[in-house]
Amino acid sequence: MRYVSRMQTHAISALRDKRGELAGQIDALQDQLRQAMIDLDHVDCTLRLFDPDIELDEIKPKPLPPRHHAFKGQVTRSILAMLRAEGAMDAKAITLRLMAERDLNLQDKALQKAMQKRIGAALRNLRERALVQSERGAGGLLVWSICRVN
Repeated sequence: MRYVSRMQTHAISALRDKRGELAGQIDALQDQLRQAMIDLDHVDCTLRLFDPDIELDEIKPKPLPPRHHAFKGQVTRSILAMLRAEGAMDAKAITLRLMAERDLNLQDKALQKAMQKRIGAALRNLRERALVQSERGAGGLLVWSICRVN
């Protein structure tokens, strides 16, 4: 019988957990891929209803933005939905909540700072469009809320 040290036991346990986590991610990604292929087939069939002679191969795939990037308007829509549901929030709380919703690493300080800048810019833009308002809250942070229509 082979002797396994306590440290090796912990390493093996951690690696087994990591393997299980990665296998679960692969299963989830395969499910997402399967669903995306089904959705693509449905869109292709609908396109053919409107244009039976369409050459689907000529339609170039659009590149997906990196994980921490968002499609145009996605951050703004998320912020507005969050403020409608939760009420007034400061930018840091909005950032953490948005990162959690998008499964981004909350421990990554550089990513958190980049997201906070992006969210701050979106909030300022929404304020200029009179969709949100800000006021000083406890601790000097700006607290953001949806503008009320009179």
